[in-house]
Amino acid sequence: MDPASFRPVCEHAARSAGESLLAWRSKAAAREKGPKDLVTEADLASQQLIRRMLLEAHPDHGFLGEEQPSEAPLHERREYQWIVDPLDGTTNYVHGLPHYAVSIALEHGGQLLVGTVYDPVTQECFTAVRGQGAYLNGQPLRVSQTASMQQALVAVSFPTVVQRDALEVRQFLEVLPACRAMRRLGCSSLNLAYLAAGRFDAYWAASTKVWDIAAGVLLVQEAGGQVSGLDGGPLDVYQGHFAAAATPELHAELLEMLQRAGRAKS
Repeated sequence: MDPASFRPVCEHAARSAGESLLAWRSKAAAREKGPKDLVTEADLASQQLIRRMLLEAHPDHGFLGEEQPSEAPLHERREYQWIVDPLDGTTNYVHGLPHYAVSIALEHGGQLLVGTVYDPVTQECFTAVRGQGAYLNGQPLRVSQTASMQQALVAVSFPTVVQRDALEVRQFLEVLPACRAMRRLGCSSLNLAYLAAGRFDAYWAASTKVWDIAAGVLLVQEAGGQVSGLDGGPLDVYQGHFAAAATPELHAELLEMLQRAGRAKS
């Protein structure tokens, strides 16, 4: 089946969920889900809406969402599996920061077929279709041409709890003085979408979930960027440790820095 056939329902579900998040924004009743990890009624409502729309269109598909981490073990996934973060950047959302998004991707046979990252605040809809490119509100996307870390604006994601001598801290201290500047948005899907759009030049994360990155990884790949595991090998989105960059030169340079930090003694 042509991956593009899944694009309309993917985009429609993401936009509808985004509208729901905006409607909930003024009355978001936050409650604790865990240490430094908030969940809101908006989060749950968004996922229910997405699930209903996707499975009404494709009832034989599987569904894996952040607020319902597993309807079946990973080895029992359906042939077609929707991977959803109904509200990536929950903490930003709760605190009124305009950096959050809806992320929806479809996986089949270990390959990502389509992915959408929707920003309700800016109404930017980033979509990628395997083998058919990446788009922002219908306009083609390409990564930047930055090939030197000295010129790169780099994004990073940290775990919610980090020890002073942790690998992530050593990596941060390795990359920070070498690049033009760094940003931590608190929204993995937007980090990847911005990389695909040429706004960021590189991005790495040491701890993410599949629903955080699935759509964004496809965006970067289809926009001409490179994504790999932190060891430089092929990326498994279910592992959640990766490095991404706009150009081969920048990707290799970023990987070398991250690996050097891993070899360093704390």
